[in-house]
Amino acid sequence: MTYPTVAIGVALLAVATAARGQPPTPPNDQPVVISTGEAIVKRAPDRAFVSISAESRARTSREAQQANADAMTSVLAKLKGSGLAPDAIRTTGYDLQPEFDYANGRQTLKGYVSRNSIDVRVDDLPRLGDILDAAVGAGATSVAGVRFDLKDRSGAERQAIQQAVEDARARAEAAANGVGMKVDRIVRIEEQRIGVAPPPRPVMAMRAEQVAVTPIVPGDLEIRASVTLTAAIR
Repeated sequence: MTYPTVAIGVALLAVATAARGQPPTPPNDQPVVISTGEAIVKRAPDRAFVSISAESRARTSREAQQANADAMTSVLAKLKGSGLAPDAIRTTGYDLQPEFDYANGRQTLKGYVSRNSIDVRVDDLPRLGDILDAAVGAGATSVAGVRFDLKDRSGAERQAIQQAVEDARARAEAAANGVGMKVDRIVRIEEQRIGVAPPPRPVMAMRAEQVAVTPIVPGDLEIRASVTLTAAIR
């Protein structure tokens, strides 16, 4: 994997802090080295989020709404019966729109389409495929947007930050050694927010007519951290 170029420079602390609009610390001419450290922590995901929709068409808006309500009620009952946590399901969108046919420059009302979309959190990742299949079997017409995540994302982020700081210090020490000096103390550490890089995802969009068991291949999540470290040297 190729990392971005790491910039390491030696400068007077007064110059480094003035560039940031901060008062110089310490108030002498002790030189500093500024280094950037990066780290990647890989974790297997243990949680997933997926968007599930039910779409219904009918000649009248009332019929489309009723058909959609029946379909989504069935989907929700199936999902709740599959052991999902009470707070694992939330509505993300609902709309009702007319549909038209166009011919000879004229539009004719064809009917209405009603869509209801929910976001589902699955904490038991091995059951994700079965849950998606159950939703489709209960009346869902579209499943898409699977997103993998970690239950303890903050723990993985802290580990990545710690490793990034260790990398930055090692680089600072190498730079100081290169000019016959050594790190005296750490003056400043600044974290650069990066976050979690999603793993490669399988094709997870499917329609209601599919009957095959849905395969799930989540891969690994990459939690990245980057810090800028300023160290006084002597």
